[in-house]
Amino acid sequence: MANTNLNMDAFTDLRRAMGEWKIPNLDLEAVAQTQRRNIEALTQANQLALEGTQAFIRRNLELARQGMEELQSMMSELTKPNGSMEDRLARQADFSKKAIEKGMANFREMADLMTKANTEAMNVLTKRVTESLEEVREFANTKAA
Repeated sequence: MANTNLNMDAFTDLRRAMGEWKIPNLDLEAVAQTQRRNIEALTQANQLALEGTQAFIRRNLELARQGMEELQSMMSELTKPNGSMEDRLARQADFSKKAIEKGMANFREMADLMTKANTEAMNVLTKRVTESLEEVREFANTKAA
């Protein structure tokens, strides 16, 4: 939050400096508020992206741990001398098939996690851009009147 306070202090300083300039029909307070909301939206989008990345990393680590446990179990099962060679090969093929299916499911899950995080962040930015354009339109209409 210290970074946000630094940004707000910069806007306050900018507004104070621009207040000394005599620009007709320019509402410096409205400009400062618009920029403050823009920075808040960027901050929120960055926070959502960071949280999504953290969730992605945590899940990736958990999947790696599960994969190692499953590999260890598979190797233990395949090295047991029970059954014929054909049975052991059939079990190995079954393990391989399950590993590939699980890997593809994990890949989809990870892609979905990142897509969700990116979508949430982009929604915040898209909403702010729309609001900002509306503010510009309102500002132009106010000044034209």
